[in-house]
Amino acid sequence: MIEKLEGYLAQLKEIDEQLSDSNVVKDIKKYKELTQERSHLSPVIDSLTKLKKLEEEISDAMQLTKGETDAEMIALAKEEINSLQEEAEAEEKKCKMLLIPPDPLAGKNIIMEIRAGTGGDEAALFAADLFRMYSHYAEEKRWKIEIMNSNEIGLGGYKEIVLSISGKDVYGSLRFESGVHRVQRVPETESGGRIHTSAVTVAVLPEAEETDIEIKPEDLKIDVMRAGGPGGQCVNTTDSAVRLTHL
Repeated sequence: MIEKLEGYLAQLKEIDEQLSDSNVVKDIKKYKELTQERSHLSPVIDSLTKLKKLEEEISDAMQLTKGETDAEMIALAKEEINSLQEEAEAEEKKCKMLLIPPDPLAGKNIIMEIRAGTGGDEAALFAADLFRMYSHYAEEKRWKIEIMNSNEIGLGGYKEIVLSISGKDVYGSLRFESGVHRVQRVPETESGGRIHTSAVTVAVLPEAEETDIEIKPEDLKIDVMRAGGPGGQCVNTTDSAVRLTHL
């Protein structure tokens, strides 16, 4: 794995050069792609650099044992070698995990839908609990939350709440929250002390990116005609209807 370090360093240098290009900075999509690639590459390089240093230290320690005759010094050197080898193995495992290609959707912002299911008002209260939990988590991660739509009940619960969450690696962190969430508890509104089961569904959707579409004038067919319907005599005498067709 160490032999890949030079290649990654060259790749990082190339990315930095592109990021310093004013034309790239103006291209928001390209700039975002490069910064995400750099954020994935940087920890890989740090890990490989550390691994390389550990292997050099192991090699140096082994060289010392070859010319050493003092039994105590040899024992200390072997102890250090064992410790360095354990650290190197752990770092190698970490590096292998970092080398796994990231999910292209992991860095996207999300639309989250929380809907109360079975359980009536108690399910709506549980939905509110989940909303507060995700909100606190987002605050800890310094993400931005915006409520897009909500249907609140009088007790402070939600039959439905839709929110957008934006920030770093939002979808990668929350994608596995999708599904049905259940809770068994004694509701505050239950005087008999009976346990109720409530369910709430959570949907986590990656936010779609805007796509720039260039439509050339020569690809359009424009037809003008006389419109029908109300409008009096004017409708029948002027070409007031327009039909635009993309060829």
